[in-house]
Amino acid sequence: MTSLVSIEPSDDPVGDLLNILDVRPVGSATISASFDEDGERRVDLGQSAADLFVGESQPQPHGRIFGGQVLAQCIVAAGRTVGEIKPGVPRHIHSLHGYFLRPGDAAQPVRFAVERLRDGGSFSARRVHAIQNGAPILSVIMSFQEDAGGIDHQVTMPDVPAPESLPTTADIVGDIDHPMAQHWARGRAVDVRHVEGGLYLAPADERQPFQNLWMRTLREVPNDPLLSAAILAYASDYSMLEAAMRANGIAWSSPGYRAASLDHAMWFHRPVDLTQWILFAQESPSTSGGRGLGVGRMFTEDGTLVATVAQEGMMRLKDAPRP
Repeated sequence: MTSLVSIEPSDDPVGDLLNILDVRPVGSATISASFDEDGERRVDLGQSAADLFVGESQPQPHGRIFGGQVLAQCIVAAGRTVGEIKPGVPRHIHSLHGYFLRPGDAAQPVRFAVERLRDGGSFSARRVHAIQNGAPILSVIMSFQEDAGGIDHQVTMPDVPAPESLPTTADIVGDIDHPMAQHWARGRAVDVRHVEGGLYLAPADERQPFQNLWMRTLREVPNDPLLSAAILAYASDYSMLEAAMRANGIAWSSPGYRAASLDHAMWFHRPVDLTQWILFAQESPSTSGGRGLGVGRMFTEDGTLVATVAQEGMMRLKDAPRP
């Protein structure tokens, strides 16, 4: 880890996160979409209106924007265009699928263009482009749904130790005088506790393609379903590649290791309270071609499945041979 800068620890990381997620409306615009076919003919895909928002960025020791931040801001921006299509009947996010397109600058704000793709009888679809310097850094499609009943089942939560029995990140790296260690220990709004041990300083003793961790916000947050979904998505990006790292003997501090999120998918099954512990059970089905795939399920302490997540990321060792 090089060219890192120290960031003054916040007295209230949760409050800082809430401010970051409070994206501001700044008007509307018309988006035109077209492309060149065979380098000759321009095909017009039409125009659509977009609601515009802007949000601030969280400082990061490495200067690159945290993908989970932008993803969470996209959720809030899209959700604020859904509202109540039918009076008294809110629609909540149930899925998202997004691609990280470019690195973002943590020193700059982000603009969000929200396209209202469809408002149907019970579902609403939105496409959001997160933009810096005139170019998209993340593009996401989301779907929102009215509450509905019906058939119901879920998988069983793994049997793991209670979160109170596990060390915090601050317990592990809080005494290390290094910008990244201090950011992990004191700069995050979500408390993360690894069941099989963290991968901050050294690879896992046992190479296995799965791990479990507990997480919850450091303090109370407003009881708002949209905000809860945004924070859940935010925290999901902390560790989605770690099962793949664990399987391949890699730690975050491994020399030459470089990682970046490529895409992110998430399904929100049931309401969630982030002030209560959430178990994030993760596995990695595959790493290949300089990419790692992570899949995770999120459970409340009583075993209720609240979300499923999938992410593929770039995983490279600088000195590793390339095909």
